[in-house]
Amino acid sequence: MTFTLAVCSEMVYLDESHLDRVKRIHDAGFAVEIWDWTAKDAAALAATGARFTSMTGYVGGDLTSPDGAAALLASAAESIDFARRIGAPALNLHGTGLGEGGLPVRPVEVVTGEMWLAALRTLERVAELGEQHEMTFVLENLNTEVDHPGTPFARAADTLALVRAVGSPRLRMNLDLYHAQIGEGNLIELIRRAAPYVGEVQVADVPGRCEPGTGEIAWSAVALALAEAGYDGVVAMEAFASRPGTAGTDAALAAFRDAFTL
Repeated sequence: MTFTLAVCSEMVYLDESHLDRVKRIHDAGFAVEIWDWTAKDAAALAATGARFTSMTGYVGGDLTSPDGAAALLASAAESIDFARRIGAPALNLHGTGLGEGGLPVRPVEVVTGEMWLAALRTLERVAELGEQHEMTFVLENLNTEVDHPGTPFARAADTLALVRAVGSPRLRMNLDLYHAQIGEGNLIELIRRAAPYVGEVQVADVPGRCEPGTGEIAWSAVALALAEAGYDGVVAMEAFASRPGTAGTDAALAAFRDAFTL
């Protein structure tokens, strides 16, 4: 089983310009992920020759309020245009818009049944948008304990339930194993349960959110579980390098590659 290995350009080679980070990742033999596209130059990114596997698929809104859903869908449509220009096939979503420091723009203490139904209806419309434009949206699980307190539909169990309920190949799950380890654990069983609905996997070790091998997760077992579940898609390192400087980041990327080379 061979995975497509990608690296998040927002979290590595941080002393360089974003475009230079993309070039470094590409030259190292990895695909590239980006976050917010609004301040980026699509033509310049495409000119690097890099393969882009995903990007943030919205720049505002939420899944549950009428105005928030309208804003999310409008910005998702704009995101599709940028994604086409750089060749990114997947657009990432969260339970609500994230602001400074990864905090939710509209934090939620209790997710009600009405909110679940509203989120389902919004995601059905997102999937329809993806169908119209032959693009895939992926709904990412987050953790509320460390990084994203107050984010609704954050647990992997939540995002999986919503993706299953929508039942469209244009809405998949972005299974972030860093967030899942903090929020839920039991990663191998989670992989087995979620695999038929996963469109992307993201990884970072716990604690610290650095490259595989720096924390508590048994990455060899995780990689094997993904392969045994039949997953052969994108595995992306959305992590910081544990050591500073270019050499430290080079080593982090090498550790990531080793962890997911079967």
